[in-house]
Amino acid sequence: MTNKIWFITGTSRGFGRVWAEAALKRGDKVAATARKLPSIADLKEKYGDNVLTLELDVTNAAQAHAAVTTAHAHFGRLDIVLNNAGYSLVGTIEEASADDVRAMYETNIFGALAVIQAALPLLRKQGSGHIIGTSSNLGHVTFPVIGYYASSKWAFEAIHESLAMEVKSFGINVTIIEPGAYATEFGSKDSLKFAAGLDVYTDFKNQFFGQLQQLERGDPNATPEALFKVVDAEQPPLRFFLGSNNLADVRAAYNERLATWEAWQDVAATAQGEKN
Repeated sequence: MTNKIWFITGTSRGFGRVWAEAALKRGDKVAATARKLPSIADLKEKYGDNVLTLELDVTNAAQAHAAVTTAHAHFGRLDIVLNNAGYSLVGTIEEASADDVRAMYETNIFGALAVIQAALPLLRKQGSGHIIGTSSNLGHVTFPVIGYYASSKWAFEAIHESLAMEVKSFGINVTIIEPGAYATEFGSKDSLKFAAGLDVYTDFKNQFFGQLQQLERGDPNATPEALFKVVDAEQPPLRFFLGSNNLADVRAAYNERLATWEAWQDVAATAQGEKN
């Protein structure tokens, strides 16, 4: 198997750090990016010329373009472009401000787009490449209090599904990685932004947070081998769950949606109008 060259955003902590180090340990080369370069300086110390560390705030489209271009020129190609940077906005639909929502979308959606749009001309010229986006099981289901975060993942999923159809003929694969609950730093203050609260929701949110704390959380260090099977596959999947609990949750959500649509189908059909 030929060693792969990765470009990964958000490698200072969480999945980004775990996956970058795992790729380097297996002999791949990695362009590792983070908003603050000192946070990934140790990668350079440990892995030498196999890693290129770059400062990147994905909300800066020009910086994203420069980072992707620099990484491609440095290594000569990019096999995997992995968008991992993101954070969650915590607050009910009434509580979060439009500015809060826009800021989250700047990272979770527009930041990923900046990297993808910078990489596509290079991958097309290569005639190969694999674009991977870190989504969530919340790209299919949602919960209260983190509805805006889930909405960013629903948008993220749709964008990548369209992208997959658009670039297939260029030899470019697309995969959406959908983790469930994991014991990463995603719940830390650096990965969460809290909307200004309203007292009327305090009890509801406390109950919700109590339920979240009871969720079974996976070990992020157990994920690299599954990810490698995806990137090494001749025909990688468009969507790939990480963790054992996602399928049951998503199956239940889709079964409920189908049951509702089917129950209302006769009413829906009356809105079609007469055939011409």
